[in-house]
Amino acid sequence: MKNVLVSGASIAGPALAYWLRRHGFAPTVVERAPAPRLGGQAVDVRGVALDVVDRMNLLAEIRQARTRMRGMSMLDGDGNEIMRSTEETVSGGRLDSDDVELLREDLTRLLYERTRDDVEYVFGDSITTLDEDEHGVRVAFEHGDSRTFDLVVGADGLHSNVRGLAFGAESRFIHHLGTHLAVFSMENFLNLDNWQVWLRDGNAGFGIYPVKDNTEIRVTIGFESPSFDYDHRDIERQKKLIADGCAGLRWETPRLLKAMAEAPDFYFDSMAQIRMDRWTKGRVALLGDAGYCASPLSGQGTSLALVGAYVLAEELGGAGGDHRLAFARYEERMRPYVELNQALATENPGGPASPESVERAKNGISLDA
Repeated sequence: MKNVLVSGASIAGPALAYWLRRHGFAPTVVERAPAPRLGGQAVDVRGVALDVVDRMNLLAEIRQARTRMRGMSMLDGDGNEIMRSTEETVSGGRLDSDDVELLREDLTRLLYERTRDDVEYVFGDSITTLDEDEHGVRVAFEHGDSRTFDLVVGADGLHSNVRGLAFGAESRFIHHLGTHLAVFSMENFLNLDNWQVWLRDGNAGFGIYPVKDNTEIRVTIGFESPSFDYDHRDIERQKKLIADGCAGLRWETPRLLKAMAEAPDFYFDSMAQIRMDRWTKGRVALLGDAGYCASPLSGQGTSLALVGAYVLAEELGGAGGDHRLAFARYEERMRPYVELNQALATENPGGPASPESVERAKNGISLDA
């Protein structure tokens, strides 16, 4: 039984661990956070990714956890409604589609619960070095003892630690898309009832939508700007960047920024893509955002992670122990699908991709190749 170390316990990592177990592998998932992460925005499971979760027997539970949005309003800078729709929302697309929108934390929880009994999880630790030879990869950890694994998979997001250790500096692969966003929770002070509101004024704006049976709201707020350097772990500095970048916004912005300053689940990052010629090197592979982040602007990051996990595990299971063959097939199958989905974020700068492009991207791969 081959031992596979998976870095990252958000969506891609647990999904891969699930499928690896079913192909006879022994996965270990290491996660820097002390427990499955809470917070985050609503995410979408679309197209072929719905078939993946169906094959995991999770589709019914994911649909049960879905958001229940009735529509949305677009506001001017003073908070006056200038447009409304009961047919679609910014966060989830058309309300009559088969797509499932749910909170990232709910999907993470469902994947963790489905795998925790037969997958080794190591929380509160991270990889510090990878030393590969012909027999495996010797992995040193920040806190735990060194161990040797047959394969290592980086499923650890846009700022992947594994990618940095195995492939080099992030600056070689990251492509900034001109926007920085933050997400956090606060009380539903607007008393929104499954209804979203979106405001944009100049180069900044925000979206607000209720979650958890309308008991709280998630705020997505941000601004356009060129790329700049900042410490990805300096939360207070990131909060100041948002406060400064959105200071010119009116309506309820002061209340949002005050809540942001106190929010324990604050998340901030640039909207960016990872573009690489190869996602595998020796015994190391990258999965999801670590290898081919499409950015939240595509609406397809979660689906890419779920489908990528399925394809990578399937190819490893069918390669008779030859990871070189499996990795080559993984890259061959995923590359066209990734390119279609990354294009969604760049097709129409400042606006959504065409419905035709979205449908083509959502279903741009076969699970039974």
